[in-house]
Order: sequence, then structure tokens, then C-alpha cells
Amino acid sequence: MSIASSLESGRQSLGHGLTRQSTAYTVKEIYGDMDENDIYIRRTATRTTILTALSNRVHIARLEADKNSDDSDDTKSELDSPRIESFYENIPDISVPAKDFGGEFSSLDPELVTWEGEDDPDYPRNWSNSQRLFQLTIVSFYSLISPMSSSMLSPAMNEIGEDLNISSDFLKSFSVSIMVLAWALGPLLIAPISESDRFGRRPVLNLSIWIIFAFNLACAFAKNTTQLCVFRFLGGLGGCASLNVGAGTLADLFSDNERQLAMAAYSICPTLGPVLSPIISSFIISHKSWHWVFYVLAIFNGAVGLFGTIFFRETYSPKLLKMKADRLRKETGNNHLHTIFEIADGETAWGNFVVTISRPVKLLFTHPMVIGLGSFMAFVYGFMYLMIVTFPQVFRGTYGFSIEISGLMYIPLGIGYLIGTVFWSIVIDKVYLRLTERNGGIAKPEYRLPCLCFSGIGIPVGLIWYGWSAQKKLHWIMPSIGMAIFSFSFIAVFQTIQNYLIDMNNRFAASSVAAAAVFRSFFGFAFPLFAHQLYDKLDYGWGNTLCALIGLALGLPFPIFCLKYGEKLRKWANRRMNKEQATRDVKNLERLKKLQDLD
Repeated sequence: MSIASSLESGRQSLGHGLTRQSTAYTVKEIYGDMDENDIYIRRTATRTTILTALSNRVHIARLEADKNSDDSDDTKSELDSPRIESFYENIPDISVPAKDFGGEFSSLDPELVTWEGEDDPDYPRNWSNSQRLFQLTIVSFYSLISPMSSSMLSPAMNEIGEDLNISSDFLKSFSVSIMVLAWALGPLLIAPISESDRFGRRPVLNLSIWIIFAFNLACAFAKNTTQLCVFRFLGGLGGCASLNVGAGTLADLFSDNERQLAMAAYSICPTLGPVLSPIISSFIISHKSWHWVFYVLAIFNGAVGLFGTIFFRETYSPKLLKMKADRLRKETGNNHLHTIFEIADGETAWGNFVVTISRPVKLLFTHPMVIGLGSFMAFVYGFMYLMIVTFPQVFRGTYGFSIEISGLMYIPLGIGYLIGTVFWSIVIDKVYLRLTERNGGIAKPEYRLPCLCFSGIGIPVGLIWYGWSAQKKLHWIMPSIGMAIFSFSFIAVFQTIQNYLIDMNNRFAASSVAAAAVFRSFFGFAFPLFAHQLYDKLDYGWGNTLCALIGLALGLPFPIFCLKYGEKLRKWANRRMNKEQATRDVKNLERLKKLQDLD
């Protein structure tokens, strides 16, 4: 099935609640000849009703979480049908616990600005397929820049070391991987901004692409190791936005039914980034000084940034609705028009910042599914960067290849990524749909995971194949095959786990993905630092065998455990998270109601 046809079929299953039909927004059209006092009373009553409805909803959600805290399967509640405990898991990851971005209250509140029905052409999921694919392409290119930047200087590190007096292998590896360290810290700071109706996706992504441009260019003028590392770290802080906000943009544009293919198309650029840049860098360093590695990177970075700044559109619904409300207030003169987020978001800016930073960290240390699956993803990500930084040593040192030819040896990784993206996108989707059909049409997040078991075998096989082929100095095609097996299996890890983390609780999808990003980025930073010591002591064969055993221990038993017991663990963890969020929502809504009473 083509991407376009898949998107068209997915759009038919769009949520049913974007129900506002009225387009009358002036005071006269809404209230007729009512006097100002009556209008004021009506507005106050409407807002109180909405706040009360939301408050009652989150009160019930908290009670349900308490009732089911004993994990008993036979616990039933007379309060919900279907169960209230799944409420948070089925609404978007937005600041107000309302359905359809407030659309459920459009018939109650005539001054509430929402989408004009489920077919509203301004709703991002209703944009034409060509427009959505165009925006997806821009975000994908944004997300290509950071991985390219992370590994671009790897083939040039010897020349950079000679010029900047970097003699330590540790410092050389540190200079390469420090950008990945920034990716571990950046999401905690950027997420609160991109998921605010004051900012949205577009300003964050456009600003970030120019930040990484500035520091990529600055690296070309670095005079010492400190400057190089600081510039790369700051560039990484800017570049991490596209890797995290980009996934949110996909959720803005595509429904759950469309997400597998959209995620596959989006993931091609970030996965090919670490492969393409060393190939380009190898040819540059053979004919120009190392400064040109960063000049070329900055030129490409600038071209992508200029194109995106001009053509990328805002996709975040709360921000779009706020822009719509601002426009309607100017056009109609009715300053009382509002979105659901403007009247029912009781979270303070500081509170939102603290929660958004702390929640991924909490998930990382307390959620069993994030810990288990995130550990495997993190190790695999670390293995990838460990391989990338040692390629020059293997193919220039062990095999005696020239700089250009050793750069071409990154191609097998890219081939594995491309084949894996196509293959796993189809297979994972088919397995998911088949298991859903067997379950009476009811989907479960665990149905994303069966294919992960195959990667739990493929990753160790690829590592061992590559390591022993390099140690025994077999024909170069042999380690290349091992690299391709690794990268082919690598795709299955990311596609299954990323989709599972999003599916397991929609309300906390961004936090779950951010937690996994923090985890894997720390490993991506740390693994290259001990690569040379590992291979100096154990050589490539036993060194990679050790990594393979770790990968096998994480990649096979836990996915099988998840298939059998994951649903119970997920529900237990979700109830804890739902209870905490419901308690916070109750507090914030009660505060808003008190302010409303004072008015």
C-alpha cells in the first residue's frame, strides 16, 4: 500500500468529536438582544459548568485509580462504562483533560473556539495528503541535521587532533560524542516550550535549526579542544529539538492508523544521518582541510534551515486554535472568544515546566516498561555509536584502506537501515493488525512488540559477525555483512519500542518518548568513550561478543516477558501515573473555580 493511499484510508477513521458547526462569533450573532448583565451571567455560568464537568471527570479518574490500586482484575466500578481509568490513555497529550481539543463543549459554550466539525480543513490531520507529506519531509530533513552533525567529524578526527593538539583517544571520542550528551539534556528543556499553546512546534524547530547552524559553523573556527567541545555541545542542545519535537509533529499530522508508515518515512533521515556524513567527510578531508568538513555541513544546514523557515507550517492544534481565536477576536471585536486552554488550563508556567522535566525522569526510574524496553534501546543506540567511531580505526588501520574508501564502508549500515525500514514497516504493521483482529478488533500496545524478539537475535548476530570478521581480517565484505545485519535489526528496535511508548498511554506519550531519548542519548555519549580501551584489551572479536551477550540478555527475555505479562505491568504503571495526573488536575481546576467565584 502506498503512503498516500494509507493516509487517505487513515483519515477516514478520524476522531468523531470535532463537532462544532456554528461559525457565528460576534456578540450580536451569539446573544442577540440580551443586555450586558445577562450576557455576563451566561458567560460565567458556562465557564463554571465546563470547569465543574472537567473537575468531576478528573475526580472520578482519581477514584478509579484508587479503587484499582490492588491490581485486581475483578474490580469493577459503577461509575464508568467504558472504564474511566482509560480516560487519560485515550486523550491527546495536552494541558487540559478535554476531548477533541475542547470540541466536546462547543454546543455548551458558543464563544469557545474549536475546530469547525470533524472535516475542518484547518485541522492538521485534514490537510491534503500532499501537504502533510510535504510537512513530514521538512521535519525529516530537520531531523537529519543533528545525526549528521554528530558523526561528521569522525573520519577527520586524526587531522583535527593534529591541528588542535588532541593526542588522547578519549578526548577524540569525547569530541565526537559530546553532541549526543546534549541530546540527553535538551528534551527536558525543550518539551515544555513546544507543547505550549503560546509557542507550538514551528518557532521551536525553526530556532533550533539556526542554533545548530551557528555552532556547526563556529566549530570550523575552533582553536582548541575546549572550544570545539563547547561549540558541539551547544549545537547539540539546539539540534535535539528536531529529534524530539519532530515525533510530536507526526502525531499532529497523522492518526494512529497512519502512524506506522508515517513514522517509517520520518525515521529514514535520522537513521541515515550518521551514515551519510562520514562518507561525505571522508572525501572532504582527503582534498581539503578539516575546516571544510564544518563549512560543508553548515552550508547544507543553512539550506535546510532557510527552506524550512519559509515553508514549514505550525501543526500543534492548541497553538493553531489560539491563533484562530486571536484572529477571530480582531475580526469580530468579541474579546471574550477563547479556546479551552485559555479558560481551563490551571497549570502555572513554572508548574508545567517542573512537571515536564520531572515526569520523564520519573518514568525512567519507576516505569517497568520504560526501564526494560528503554534499556535495550539505549544499549543498541550505544552499540551503533561505538561502531561508528571505530570504523576509521578498523578500515584505515586493520584493512589499510584510504580515507575515501574507509568512508564508503559506512554504506552497508545505510543499506541495512533502508531495507530494514521497508521490511519492518510492513511486517510490524501486519502483525499488529492480525493480532488486533484476533482480539475482536481491540488493539493493545503489546501487539507492537513481537517483532522486537527478532531484533533481540539479529543485533547480537550482527555484532559478533562484524567483530570476529574484523579481528580475523577476513575479506571486507564479511564485516560489511555484519554491519548490515546490525542496522537491519536496529530499525525493528526503534519502530517497535517508539510506537509502544506512544500507544501505552497517550496522555504521557511525550514524556515516555523523552525518557527513552534521555536514556539512549546517555549511552550514545558514553559508549564511544571506552571503545578504544575495550578493543585494545579484548580486540574486536571478544569486545563485540561481550556487547552481543548484553544485547541478547536485554533483547530477548524482556520482550518475551512483555508479551506475556506486559499488559498487567503497563496497566499498573498507568494507574499510578493517571492517579498523579488526576490529583494535579483536580488541584488546578479547583484553583480555577475559586478564581472564577472571586470574579
